[in-house]
Amino acid sequence: MSDCIFCKILRGEIETEFLYRDDICSIFPDANPKANTHLLIVPKKHISTIADMEEGDEKIVGHLVLCAKNIAEKLNLKGYTLQINVGKEGGQEIFHVHIHLMSNFG
Repeated sequence: MSDCIFCKILRGEIETEFLYRDDICSIFPDANPKANTHLLIVPKKHISTIADMEEGDEKIVGHLVLCAKNIAEKLNLKGYTLQINVGKEGGQEIFHVHIHLMSNFG
């Protein structure tokens, strides 16, 4: 989606510091952190919400979780929270699937 802020970030139209990138996803800091470490794991494929997933998208979401684990290990985080908000009523603000990785233990 051309007006999606995460799509713009992934296309390089909005500058950010990428901690990790591959052909499926990117990881970068949240602009409004709610923890000492607050990263976003975002797929390149635009999927508005978990509720909009299609057959095959489970591989993408599984990859996001694995990348979250790997970056947490790389950053030596002792513990962390993974959070996915689904829909406006579920607290989702940006309608592009993403995982929040948050930790105050690192």
